[in-house]
Amino acid sequence: MNLNDRPTAPDPYNLLPVDATFPVTSNDIVDNQTLPAIHSAEGGNVSPHLAWSGFPEQTRSFVVTCFDPDAPTPSGWWHWIIVDIPATQTELPQGAGSSDLDLDGAAFHIRADHGDHSYYGAAPPPGDRPHRYIFAVHALDVETLEVDEDASAAQVAFATMFHTIARGRLTATFATPQE
Repeated sequence: MNLNDRPTAPDPYNLLPVDATFPVTSNDIVDNQTLPAIHSAEGGNVSPHLAWSGFPEQTRSFVVTCFDPDAPTPSGWWHWIIVDIPATQTELPQGAGSSDLDLDGAAFHIRADHGDHSYYGAAPPPGDRPHRYIFAVHALDVETLEVDEDASAAQVAFATMFHTIARGRLTATFATPQE
């Protein structure tokens, strides 16, 4: 079977309950446009700038994720996960996904599907259709998810779902040309 023959995965966030949404913006990416190459695995592997506002007053922390629902796996591919971002922080600079970057407060990276505690840029199989990269900021009603850096992406997603009071998203696409 050709990878392009498989059905498009649904947007997983459309399947989850959420009470409210808020805007997420970026100096680096535009919603529903192509992800610049610097944010791909081969083009620089640099996480994009993200900023958010308009979230509920009762927000106590944030989780930031980047997820590819189009990866040729049953569970998609987690490219980036930061938990326990303080409610006072409303922006991540370009490059915040670096494994050696100090984050504000108690915030830390969870091991993403590439195996490291850092951002992993877009890397769809060569010749596959464009993949969607969903950058989501989850506003939570708790200061901490009470997970450690060895929690799996699925564990974090599960815990996040029960504490999300609002969510903002930016989606970009990326394709790797056939070699």
